[in-house]
Amino acid sequence: MRRVAHTIALAAVATVALVYAAPAAGAAALLTDTFEDGNSNGWSKSGGSWSVVSDGSLVYRQTGTGADARTYTGTASWTDYSVRARVKPTGFNGAGRTAGVTARVQSGSAYYGLAVSNAGRVELFERSGDAPVVLASASASVSTGTWYTLTLEVTGSTLRGYLNGVPVVTATDGTLTAGRAGLATSYASASFDDFEVSTGPVVEPTGTVTPTLPPTEPPIDPGAPPIGFASVNALGQNGTTGGAGGPTVTVDTAAGFLAAIATAGPLNIRVSGVLTLPGPMHDVTSDKTIVGVGAASGLTGGGLNIGLPVSSATSPPADAVHNVIIRNLTFTGTPDDAINVQMFTHHVWIDHNDLSDGYDGLIDIKRGSSYVTVSWNHVHDHTKNMLLGHDDSNGAQDTGHLKVTYHHNWFDRTPQRNPRVRFGEPVHVFNNYFVYNTDVGVACQANAGCVVEGNYFEDVEEPVSNSYAGPGGRCVARNNVFAGESGAPDCSGTVQEPSAYYGYTVADPDGVKAAVMSGAGPGKINF
Repeated sequence: MRRVAHTIALAAVATVALVYAAPAAGAAALLTDTFEDGNSNGWSKSGGSWSVVSDGSLVYRQTGTGADARTYTGTASWTDYSVRARVKPTGFNGAGRTAGVTARVQSGSAYYGLAVSNAGRVELFERSGDAPVVLASASASVSTGTWYTLTLEVTGSTLRGYLNGVPVVTATDGTLTAGRAGLATSYASASFDDFEVSTGPVVEPTGTVTPTLPPTEPPIDPGAPPIGFASVNALGQNGTTGGAGGPTVTVDTAAGFLAAIATAGPLNIRVSGVLTLPGPMHDVTSDKTIVGVGAASGLTGGGLNIGLPVSSATSPPADAVHNVIIRNLTFTGTPDDAINVQMFTHHVWIDHNDLSDGYDGLIDIKRGSSYVTVSWNHVHDHTKNMLLGHDDSNGAQDTGHLKVTYHHNWFDRTPQRNPRVRFGEPVHVFNNYFVYNTDVGVACQANAGCVVEGNYFEDVEEPVSNSYAGPGGRCVARNNVFAGESGAPDCSGTVQEPSAYYGYTVADPDGVKAAVMSGAGPGKINF
């Protein structure tokens, strides 16, 4: 005899506008909704409080926990198909409460469903009246604040349920033969995203239930490419494109983020909200674009390491990390570096971020890394700001590498390392705004070669020096503004010209302060 479970209501998933397609032979999409259009047009609701969240995450959310809540879309004549969505329960009102997807929806009280339950189960059920009937269940760890991917396949009288890509439940029931698809909660609140209905059998990856990435979304439009060394064709990489050509996912949990940055292959990662990472730093693999959603997304508690483990190698390995973009994020409270680039990593673009209040460096680039652009970042409330080359004795790894461009950054009362440079040549520092850097601005040491041009220095006693501390370097300072109590540059020697590597235009330094203050940091580019 089948046992009766708590009532389960529908909840909406998605991210892009509803898209209808005629059924085709084999697997084909019937409908997708990712809610990136900011609305739930085409959905019918029954109970609950449904809306597309407008805080930048663009998910379909059901906030009530006092009853069943259902929403559904599509065509009543659909018969054999699968429905898939990401589901994140956010609150349970009592025991055995659920949130999930529905299929063959004929009314608010007639449908099949697959749901996660706070009783520690995944439940496959049929509802033909007031109470759902559980057809099959499987044990699973279920908690609030965690995304689960649920897929319900209905083919004839065969029903199959998948959790995070793994088949977990199956049953036979012929009560309902056709109907729409949707989402449901039962005395629970939840967020839903990446809703998809398709024909044909489900082809899911095999493996363990956790962790999995969210379903993919439309790719990120990167806009204009980087300026400077990240744009150069070298080391087998033509410019810096990050996750271009790969799927896009949105993550709003630390676990989801860490899984995404560790994934092999091109991937665009949208960070929604401020994620608290375990310290200290976490490895980012090649071909990744990591961007914040809106103006207030970022990382705290842990930073990013872009590079292989430290070794004494003096030439780039074949598997060196490369082609990484980090944009539009706020970094704070990191117990080591906020962003660390090391071990011959190449082609990295760090752009339009806000970095502050870390333990060690905010952006450190070292150990043979090269072809990096650091642009339009606001750094503040921190002392040891940026290193380029970590040690006076590391010339064997660093000489001939550490080619980095710094432009349009706001070095806001960061006392030192703005940056401190060793061995790199040419290192190009142009059109940045330096204000009240009480120790030194650009320190070019250990035979480094720096071109410092078109910058605005305000109340910086020692704005540019090639004799700051340790072995001397070489620097060329030209067309800079030294305002307020700023001193004069301390520069000598000749340096390779950046124009030998890439084209660029230096803006009038008199306008740099206003341009950088208004344009640096997150929220200035649209993701």
